[in-house]
Amino acid sequence: MNSIYDFIITPKEGRYNNKISIDDKELITNTSVEDHKIVSRHAVVKSVPLAYSFDINIGDEVIIHHNIFRRWYDIKGNQRNSSQYFKEDLYFCNPNQIYLYKKQDNWLPFMNRCFVMPIKENNSLTTDIEKKCVGILKIGNSELEASNINPGDLVGYKPGREWEFVIDGKRIYCMKSNDIVIKYDYKGNEEEYNPSWASSSIDFGPDISADRLKNAAATKKLAIFDAFEILNRIEEEQNMLEDKPKEEVKKEKTFRGFAEGRSK
Repeated sequence: MNSIYDFIITPKEGRYNNKISIDDKELITNTSVEDHKIVSRHAVVKSVPLAYSFDINIGDEVIIHHNIFRRWYDIKGNQRNSSQYFKEDLYFCNPNQIYLYKKQDNWLPFMNRCFVMPIKENNSLTTDIEKKCVGILKIGNSELEASNINPGDLVGYKPGREWEFVIDGKRIYCMKSNDIVIKYDYKGNEEEYNPSWASSSIDFGPDISADRLKNAAATKKLAIFDAFEILNRIEEEQNMLEDKPKEEVKKEKTFRGFAEGRSK
């Protein structure tokens, strides 16, 4: 079974990365099927296209576009598969939707893609944590090598050309070769920047303590109370703008005798 122009792939470990294991229990961290951030990009090749010849073979692991596995809701509220869905747990994948493939435990770029690791901002005059449009080339390609730009080089890239990926617990930016526009010299104070959520989004480790879960629940509860408080204030200000009198709580009248009324 071969497609003429597309790869046929299957999810490596499910279509979504929205579950974590705590002891012997499994928790779902997000239930939105349309949220691209939790859609798995990790797949295994089941069939290669007949019209092309690539270095990707059956059984290879690939990193793909998130829309392939993502489900969505139609106008009637029914959940639908993506347009690349084939049958059962198989999907069509155009070559342009593949970004990386693995050979001998090493991730290799596909076509003219490359991957850059962001670095920390050292300028004390800015509040930015990450240095804009500058990073360390982690995965290069033959086009960049021809220009003497190799993995480990400090490079600059065009703004708005980076696509965020989390690969093996590290957040890196995918872009094309022609998005790399400059090669910098190291100053010696460059430091890679990988946010803590990136490593935890792939692997939460063997266990998560009960205290961390309690703190998370308490934080969520406070956020909900804050939201209600904000809504109440908005409603009060809206009433003031519309000249509506503030509602007063009516006190229930009770019968009191003469002595009770004068008791104070």
